[in-house]
Amino acid sequence: MEITVAHTPDADDAFMFYAMTAGKIEMPFKVVHVIEDIETLNRMAFDGGLDVTAISVHAYAYLHDKYRILSAGASVGDGYGPIVVAKNDVEVEGRRIAVPGKYTTAYLLLKLAVDEFEPVEMRFDEIIPAVKRGDVDAGLLIHEGQITYERHGLTKVLDLWEWWYDKTRLPLPLGVNAIKRSIPEDMQKAFLKAMRESIDYALNNADEAVEYAMKYSRGLDKETTKRFAMMYVNEYTYEMPDSVVKGIDALLTMAEKKGFFEKPPVDILFL
Repeated sequence: MEITVAHTPDADDAFMFYAMTAGKIEMPFKVVHVIEDIETLNRMAFDGGLDVTAISVHAYAYLHDKYRILSAGASVGDGYGPIVVAKNDVEVEGRRIAVPGKYTTAYLLLKLAVDEFEPVEMRFDEIIPAVKRGDVDAGLLIHEGQITYERHGLTKVLDLWEWWYDKTRLPLPLGVNAIKRSIPEDMQKAFLKAMRESIDYALNNADEAVEYAMKYSRGLDKETTKRFAMMYVNEYTYEMPDSVVKGIDALLTMAEKKGFFEKPPVDILFL
């Protein structure tokens, strides 16, 4: 059987999929990789053409009829998460803010935390240049921009991890791997098992996996690439604990209370 697996062109996803890509683990299926930025994957998932895909937790609210969450492969912030940056220390209310897509969890968090702002959608890697040029007042950063923004002379004006943790005291679920409901249950579990083995291999062979991830590091040095990859590939990624399940539930509940969407059932596949 051939399975289409979609993930982002980022060091953390490359790190966790390394063993699967490089044939370091045995799998009862062939994997065809699709690599796109997270908002592109969110939108592609609406068509249901991807067997397994990274999606934002926000996007899951609209995709739960087609996909279920895998208990391995989640990107979870714990002490860090999306941030808003600007050239100077400014209030974010009422500002033009570049955002990396309206289905990203970062955008949902920003909508929960800030009452009034004008979103300007663009690719995540275009946001820092747009802020520096003054095209927007501020930018919502995901991926490695969270740890490199100071190199560009920018200032953090809102930390959405701090906002979240103050409200919930829970880890912050940002992205998940999701699998099509139409795939037979035994194959869903076989993929989940392989996903866990791939993550386990990366965590136990970090330098080897980072070498592979460097091709998706967008110019970062090896140490920064490793730091970023291991921020988002950790014990939460190997198997989702109850605290992360509670985090997903809390995020979707907050959004429902704000009237953004009707909260879906949180359906997670465990081995």
